[in-house]
Amino acid sequence: MKMVTAIVREEKLDQVREALIEAEITRITVSRVSGHGRQMQANIHRGKKVVPNLVPKVHLTIAVNDSFVETTCEAIISAARTKNEGIIGDGKIFITPLEECIRIRTGETGSNAI
Repeated sequence: MKMVTAIVREEKLDQVREALIEAEITRITVSRVSGHGRQMQANIHRGKKVVPNLVPKVHLTIAVNDSFVETTCEAIISAARTKNEGIIGDGKIFITPLEECIRIRTGETGSNAI
């Protein structure tokens, strides 16, 4: 089992969600977050160095069985990438091992709980 965490542009949320549903990934958690990566490059405005504020993003958390990791990542990348080649700020995907999953309602554990 893996935890797939993606941070993408707010305006790409609907496209990413639709791509995941099309790939038969229907269980996701979405949070609104703020941050910056490389797009936080200081600009010079009227002779003064200006550092932009935090950029609003969307944080997706998806628990998947190992066989769905690649499918999940491909769906996110295809929907979140700007144009064909992408631009700075399109986001990131993190994949981490998921030690255990427990469904509270039934007590199921492991892959069955996902």
